[in-house]
Amino acid sequence: MKETSITQELYRPLSPARTAFSRGMTTIAFLLSGLALLPLLAILFEILRQGIPNLKWEVLTSLPAPVGMEGLPSGFANAIVGTVIMVGIASLISIPVGVLTAIYLAEFSKGSPIAHLIRFVVTVLSGVPSIVVGVFAYAVVVLTFKGFSAFAGGFALSVIMLPIVILATEEALKLVPTSLRLASSALGASRFQTVFRVTIATALPGITTGVLLAVARAAGETAPLLFTALFSQNWFEGLTSPTASLSVLIYNYASSAYAEQNTLAWTASLILVGIVLLVNVASRIVTSNRFKIR
Repeated sequence: MKETSITQELYRPLSPARTAFSRGMTTIAFLLSGLALLPLLAILFEILRQGIPNLKWEVLTSLPAPVGMEGLPSGFANAIVGTVIMVGIASLISIPVGVLTAIYLAEFSKGSPIAHLIRFVVTVLSGVPSIVVGVFAYAVVVLTFKGFSAFAGGFALSVIMLPIVILATEEALKLVPTSLRLASSALGASRFQTVFRVTIATALPGITTGVLLAVARAAGETAPLLFTALFSQNWFEGLTSPTASLSVLIYNYASSAYAEQNTLAWTASLILVGIVLLVNVASRIVTSNRFKIR
């Protein structure tokens, strides 16, 4: 009898006042969400409006033309190549170090003082302004090797990527059920085998998401590259030479006094937003149920 009354209470319709309150709060939530999206949509609309008319194949395959030479093809292919190379250098540095550090924090040093210290340092590093990272990379790499270079730019971007990779990987490893670790140990696997064949394999979608988000963050950074890679009007000439990047090109062209460069800045912004969007979409695809390891 008591169970019947509880069931009836659970399925009883809400009173008109509570129904009106619920619908009102839902409407307010949707309105506030729409207001929060307005600035983002406005930025995207303006980038698309200004950037699409000048999006041509020659823009993606040509070097920047000298100012005033309207007859020559003008583009920023060198900046696209430079961005890919420096983000690649940053990934080669930050991903192995970040993933191994996260494995140590999550699997081998739970609750230890050194783990708390490392986690604190990583958390602080994640909040350091990117321009400070650029100054640090300038002092460590540029002054040491006496020149701006792609390697210096990649090093600066790796410092920005590192805390994102560590924190995302650690959280992904923490989500792996303890029962999987115990089952692996019960079957005779060593701790090393359990970590690398079971734990990491299960957490791989989350780890990949963190890595891709770090790559997207690095691709859009400008301040560190101003202090490290600087800029170049030429094709990539080597790891020890100044190198062009999309973010610095946008910064330079947006503040230029020449209208043709202002126009290219919008098109370069469209390409950079497209790259970041593709990386974020890739992270979503990786974490979808179709790609989860069971």
